[in-house]
Amino acid sequence: MGWYTATAGETMDPIARIREHFTESITIKVAAAEQITESIAAAGLAMSNAILNDGKIMSCGNGGSAADAQHFSSELLNRFEMERPGLPAIALTTDNSTLTSISNDYGYEKIFYKQIQALGKEQDILLGISTSGNSKNIIQAITAAHERNMKVIALTGQDGGRVANILQPGDVEIRVPATRTARIQEVHLVVIHCLCDLIDATLIGGH
Repeated sequence: MGWYTATAGETMDPIARIREHFTESITIKVAAAEQITESIAAAGLAMSNAILNDGKIMSCGNGGSAADAQHFSSELLNRFEMERPGLPAIALTTDNSTLTSISNDYGYEKIFYKQIQALGKEQDILLGISTSGNSKNIIQAITAAHERNMKVIALTGQDGGRVANILQPGDVEIRVPATRTARIQEVHLVVIHCLCDLIDATLIGGH
């Protein structure tokens, strides 16, 4: 007996189910294009100015959002779609020794806070990613960034959660108009690519 037992007479249409995913994703992306483009533009400008002023972008998230943080950092450090020198970016999710030592000594919610305390400076920007806006370690990361007088770009979804309530003037929230985690993460990826493109276009030009 498997972990799932279908109800008598129940059938599942995989083709229809897949199409529902695509349709929902497209619908949410269209809604997001109407609602969050100004926030994305503001975030792209802030990030570009930070790099021009000898700052760096520090990014963090959990799970799929950790992967998004690393994706963004790699696009800056290496290249996006244009040939250019690498740009200063750090994903705070990648150093296993640091993550496990902080988690062991201070608790998981401090894994990004401690890194930002040590590495952050006023010219830097924090990109904090949380689909719910309630991730404790992202909230702590934002707190550390504010203590270092850094601007914060927050990628959220749902109602913005606690993150939305602790942002300060000059910070930017990019809140996806969706409640389903998978859909929020899909739009977050588009946002990350938009930010990479805006940074490249601002710093080196392009069409």
